[in-house]
Amino acid sequence: MEAKPASVPKAKQAGEVRARWAWTEASVWTERMLTALERGVKGGCWFSLIDKVYSRRNLGAAFAQVKANQGAAGVDHVTVEMFADNLEANLRRVSEQLATGKYQPQAVRRKWIPKSESKQQRPLGIPTVRDRVVQGALRNVLEPIFERDFAEHSYGFRPERGCKAALRRVDQLLKAGSSWVVDADLANYFDTIPQDKLLEQVAQKVADSSVLELLAAMLQQGVMEAMTYWRPSAGTPQGAVISPLLANIYLDPLDHELVRHGFELVRYADDFVILCGSEAEARAALGRVQAWTTQAGLQLHAEKTRLVDVTREGFDFLGYHFERGYRWPRRKSEAKLRDKLRQHTKRRNGHSLQTIISNVNQTLTGWFEYFKHSHKTAFPPLDKWIRMRLRSILRQRRKRKGRARGTDNIRWPNAFFVQQGLFNLSAAHAASRQSSRR
Repeated sequence: MEAKPASVPKAKQAGEVRARWAWTEASVWTERMLTALERGVKGGCWFSLIDKVYSRRNLGAAFAQVKANQGAAGVDHVTVEMFADNLEANLRRVSEQLATGKYQPQAVRRKWIPKSESKQQRPLGIPTVRDRVVQGALRNVLEPIFERDFAEHSYGFRPERGCKAALRRVDQLLKAGSSWVVDADLANYFDTIPQDKLLEQVAQKVADSSVLELLAAMLQQGVMEAMTYWRPSAGTPQGAVISPLLANIYLDPLDHELVRHGFELVRYADDFVILCGSEAEARAALGRVQAWTTQAGLQLHAEKTRLVDVTREGFDFLGYHFERGYRWPRRKSEAKLRDKLRQHTKRRNGHSLQTIISNVNQTLTGWFEYFKHSHKTAFPPLDKWIRMRLRSILRQRRKRKGRARGTDNIRWPNAFFVQQGLFNLSAAHAASRQSSRR
């Protein structure tokens, strides 16, 4: 059994084809090319693509996306605004370099940033604006070719898919009776992808040597870190425009391998779980993953990869904790929220209460939109803690020391904060549940 592609059934009319692939770059993917994509090209391999990469319209579209994302300057110190000041000349120069084979990526500026929901740090590669434009143009060409056959259960960094769909699938499988979970973690995935094997995989569908050479140059571009230059022998830099697509391409065979053997996989980039009906099935699935990662030159994180009996314990996935048929924000997700709110609610805060509440609301509404499917017990403790933080500010403004307590709860009751417009997580959750029942 092959993994089912994420796409809908093949469309027959030209308008239907365009509608299905509406997210593609129109200057690259014409009606004729989309029809070929639907039907499949001879031998399953695409030729003559480099001219699509260096077309002026495609480069312009790629710059528009870079501009929308903003981001810092690379090693050349050229900002998005500076690149835009002489846009036509810059794009013309890049196009000519790509057409003549003279384009060479510049070094990536490496910066270390905190890992999401962790005290550890991860490396972030910041390409120059020029290189981000070229990577975007290349992604515009390559992504539909591989997206066509990506598996249904892959959700990360893909058009019209995302975390919420992945979480819904996990919830469905748990409710359908999956009692064991393979909670897998790939160690340093983006930094350890074997570049030669990745290029071989791309070459299975792309036969344009100029495109393959361009991609190889991107993978092998140097890294500048603390005034030290070095060239990585493996991986694709996190932060590069093309990296998420390449990461999905390299793990796609694993998706198909597991589905072929009847396993239910839910993957978001390098984060995935396999939901099984028994311990024996879970152990068999883990064995398949271990065998595949070994031959693929990857490694499972020994401490973070485990088998979970969901009737006895829970597991984390995409910020949520799943346990006993329910889900709620994992501890680190809640801790991260509290850290953000602490920045808005310091006792010696010079802003008005309305400004403080407005800032708090902005953080809370975005967080709630993602975590609103949690069990109702997740929200009252947070609401109480937030009100305590605000009461402490008001207490300090009355020249009283310490955190809010005692009569502060009477002086500024819960109804006071409702009147001030404070976003209430518990009330929002109740309203959301009521709306979903209609």
